[in-house]
Amino acid sequence: MQQEWKKRDPDVLLQKAIRETRGRLTVFLGAAAGVGKTCAMLQAAKEQMEAGRDLVIGWVETHGRQDTAAMQAGFSSIPPKKLVYRGKDFLEMDLDTILKRQPQIVLVDELAHTNVKGSRHIRRFQDVEELLAAGIEVYTTLNVQHIESLKDIVEHITGIRIWETVPDAVLENADRVQLIDIAPQDLRQRLEDGKIYAAPQAERALQGFFREGNISALRELALRFTAQRVDQQMDEYMQDHAIKGPWPAREKIMVCVSASPFSDDLIRAAKRMAAAQKVEWYALHIQTGKGEEVDELNQERLQRNLRLAAELGSIVVARTGSNIVQQMLDFAREKNIAHILVGKPLCRSWRDWLRGGDLVDCLIKQSSGIQIHVIHGQKEADPARRVKVQPHTPGKNFGSYGKGLGMLLLVTALCQAVGPLELVNTVMLYLLPVLLSAFWWGRGPSYSTAIFSVILIDLLYIPPLYSFSITDIRFLWTGLIFLLVGFVAGGQTERLRREVALTEAESRRTQALYEFSRDIAGTVDLHDIVEKLVQTAEKALQREVVVFLPDDDGKLKMAAQSGGYNEPKINEWETITWVFAHGQPAGKFTDTVPSAEYMYLPLQAQDKRIGVLALQMVEKRMYAEQSRLIEAWTHMAALAIERIELTREASRAALLAESERLSTALLNSISHELKTPLAAILGSVSTLQDKEIAISESIKNELYDGIKTSSMRMERIVSNLLDTARLESGAMKIKNDWCDMQDIVGVALHHMQETLGQRKICTHIPAGLPLVRGDCVLLEQVLVNLLDNANKYSPPEQPIEISVEHEDQKLAVSVADFGDAIPGKEMELIFHKFYRGSKKETAPGTGLGLSICKSIIEIHGGQIWVVNLIPHGKRFIFTLPEEKNDGEQAKSFDC
Repeated sequence: MQQEWKKRDPDVLLQKAIRETRGRLTVFLGAAAGVGKTCAMLQAAKEQMEAGRDLVIGWVETHGRQDTAAMQAGFSSIPPKKLVYRGKDFLEMDLDTILKRQPQIVLVDELAHTNVKGSRHIRRFQDVEELLAAGIEVYTTLNVQHIESLKDIVEHITGIRIWETVPDAVLENADRVQLIDIAPQDLRQRLEDGKIYAAPQAERALQGFFREGNISALRELALRFTAQRVDQQMDEYMQDHAIKGPWPAREKIMVCVSASPFSDDLIRAAKRMAAAQKVEWYALHIQTGKGEEVDELNQERLQRNLRLAAELGSIVVARTGSNIVQQMLDFAREKNIAHILVGKPLCRSWRDWLRGGDLVDCLIKQSSGIQIHVIHGQKEADPARRVKVQPHTPGKNFGSYGKGLGMLLLVTALCQAVGPLELVNTVMLYLLPVLLSAFWWGRGPSYSTAIFSVILIDLLYIPPLYSFSITDIRFLWTGLIFLLVGFVAGGQTERLRREVALTEAESRRTQALYEFSRDIAGTVDLHDIVEKLVQTAEKALQREVVVFLPDDDGKLKMAAQSGGYNEPKINEWETITWVFAHGQPAGKFTDTVPSAEYMYLPLQAQDKRIGVLALQMVEKRMYAEQSRLIEAWTHMAALAIERIELTREASRAALLAESERLSTALLNSISHELKTPLAAILGSVSTLQDKEIAISESIKNELYDGIKTSSMRMERIVSNLLDTARLESGAMKIKNDWCDMQDIVGVALHHMQETLGQRKICTHIPAGLPLVRGDCVLLEQVLVNLLDNANKYSPPEQPIEISVEHEDQKLAVSVADFGDAIPGKEMELIFHKFYRGSKKETAPGTGLGLSICKSIIEIHGGQIWVVNLIPHGKRFIFTLPEEKNDGEQAKSFDC
């Protein structure tokens, strides 16, 4: 099983857009304290201020140096923030005030500084990152010993432990790194003159950190680091401008990470090698499950080493397997890795001698073409850094030892009850409790059971009986071989049990993720997905889970929760809002607001922030396995919520496209339909106004009739448009009167008299039809539209039939013509707005008449449909529900 994570680089355009909105970072780098970094920063800031830029001092540390303090004159400063820690007052940079002030440039001294507990971030470089994200340009200072990848080298050179470091990524992303250099002799002279430290401290520094050899070595590191950065910038420039190489071959690098105190040195060495070769590198951790558990100290160290590798830019990978060498080589070949960095053990164990070599020897023998770089570890003087491996005792339950002895007593009773057995058979029976103890309870109970088995065999079955004396040397070898077999079998059985347990745990986690993804695959409701996420994640992670999502106004709201989570307090809301705004984790086990009870993780996918996931953290430490599991669930949650957001956006886009299509159809239809009658009216009016043309009375009457007909046509078009708008907006008032369908048919025929002309109309309206409730004018409009549709789509010599029938407490009205039938696929489409059929010879019209009919009939509680007639023709039918005439007064209602 393999898990892999790394922040993916955005594409070129997105990265360019981010850098345009992000503030610029200038780092003044020096080999040691006192080289003049702060003074150089203040001088550069003075030049910017004289150029008219808005600049403030966020934090400048003078260390009591008068020349540095004098250079601050004339600058605006943000007052520091006072924090109380363990009863003492401390001053720290006021990050919130700077963000509120929004200067163009801010000066922040000592980038590697650790903030006092109670600050938002643990480290000052994180404050700088937030300032840059807000679009503020930052000037800052840094000594070379505080660069993370150089920490071990500096410690080896100076013999002094470096506690504060800055990730290499901060300098790699800096816009400008300016080296402030001074000769070692000049720096020591400044120290002797008291310009850096006071006299007693200066004397100690001259004999310690500031020895001339140390300064020269640190100066070389600073020069090499700056030169490497210049070389990298030149390579990027040549690639961006398509300048031909030669370019170095891209051979990947891998380092194996464990809880060893030397892993951090290996990680930094791998980072330096990858930076020098400009290649991608991996940090691989292998969980073996050999039956040994590291204690909390080493779990914490492992987590720290993995975090260090990620901060230095590696791709961190976790794998599970018992054969470390095979796992390393398999991964290296899978990723086409050319270099592997490993640490050489200080001494070999007896297991290494039995295997014919230690891990490094086996790796070199089986590498076959992969270059192995062996780095010798230093002997650790601090016992706290040593890896303490302790046997696994589940819950330290010594009852498992008693159970092993109990099985021995049962086997002894069985042998005594059965009678004398061959010694070989007796030995095999006593081997059974050893194997079962290893399988059920671990290695410790198995070994103790094996020892007591040998004692019982010696007492009860090897002469002389009931004595520890052994007269035959062969029986001594029997006991020794039994112990050896018991130890080996017990150890292998427990190893197998461990591997099964690891596989089952991994399977449960994978199954939980699979079940969640399966359950939400067909869900389109955001609330259902969030609730399912909270419930499933709570079971898988064994902790309270809360999800916060933005509302329509962009304000975060609690969308779902598990357990007894209450409404967050004000300071928690600030943390949640900060996580959503910056896309970075905060809360417990992070470097931002670590005192919080919950860990807050941003839900984001494809660089888009979706929400915030909160997890209750009751542990004192978070281990690497927990971190990977939480990250997997965070990623899964973000994808699930993003899918809903994308579905909504797709729906909105489809609605917008449909709206644009309908608008285009409306404009095309209206422009065509209005243009024809307008042209006829203008032509007729122009002819009537022309005094030079002699027009007879009959022709004048024809022209007047044409004007009237065209005007009526325009009136129907405008009326349909208005009716459609009122129906969709809900503004149409529907009367609820008693209506006589025979009268409605007569009024509709009278209204359509001139349009129908000499066409034959056949009506079938039986006497005694009941009255119906409705708006008589709108029902008349339905019949008018149906008659107009029948008149357009049937030959003029063919009749139109109108019939009214009463059945099943409904009144059915139909209008039939004997033109072309409607294709089956268009039977439902013809009632859609602006649909006018697929035939090229489609009659003129807006395509609104039938959709208006459908809306009016449905408002009246009826139905409308169309059927084709045989051999040709079609019949439109609509029904209206019958109501008893109980004398109720007429009233109106809104549709």
